Amino acid sequence: MDFKYIIFLIMVLYSVKEIKSKFEFTNIKCTSLDKEFDDFEYCRIKSVNRSFKYISLKVKMYKIPVHNVKILAAVEFTNVKCTSLDPKFADFEYCIMKSVNRSYKYISAKVKLFKKPITKVKVNVELMKRYSGYKPFLYNVTVDACRFLKNPGSNPIAGYLYGFFRDHSNMNHTCPFDHDLILEKLTINFVNQHVTNVLPFPTGDYLFQSNWLAYDINRAKFSVYWTIS
Repeated sequence: MDFKYIIFLIMVLYSVKEIKSKFEFTNIKCTSLDKEFDDFEYCRIKSVNRSFKYISLKVKMYKIPVHNVKILAAVEFTNVKCTSLDPKFADFEYCIMKSVNRSYKYISAKVKLFKKPITKVKVNVELMKRYSGYKPFLYNVTVDACRFLKNPGSNPIAGYLYGFFRDHSNMNHTCPFDHDLILEKLTINFVNQHVTNVLPFPTGDYLFQSNWLAYDINRAKFSVYWTIS
């Protein structure tokens, strides 16, 4: 396991004070795509009793040593939704998902602010994964954006979520915001890197849902639906 991934998990566990959930394995699938290179000797999920279930697997490597290993995933945007909850305060000039070709798809959005400058901003971000409907997955955090942007290293979870769009937006400084807010060509390739190299995600359908509050009033919602296969 990559060292930076271990450190990130430690920081996450340190940040979470209480977790109430029930976790249960339901299935496991292991498939070798190149049996001359590797193959599974076994891959099983075993239930000892109602409270103790475990997974074990063994991969036999036929061409060792292996020097270059990567985790590959394919991210695909499926939808984007932008909603102004107070059009007199802020409204979306555009909110688009554009497919240039099969391998290049991006999201762009622009929010026009009508009561500038804005000096107090909070953002609530929730990651969700679809099971039977979308359910909470990993994070649901609310951050004082002005304080966080003054010191992005102060909150590792917020820093990871901010990293999804940081390099593609002009929301790269602390308050006040005296200009319109722009997300410019957030590509599937960039998100793919974020959910493979930074913190690997399992395959499935996901929702990045955010609420944008100014002066403690929810002014807008921004949601991106995507899938990993």
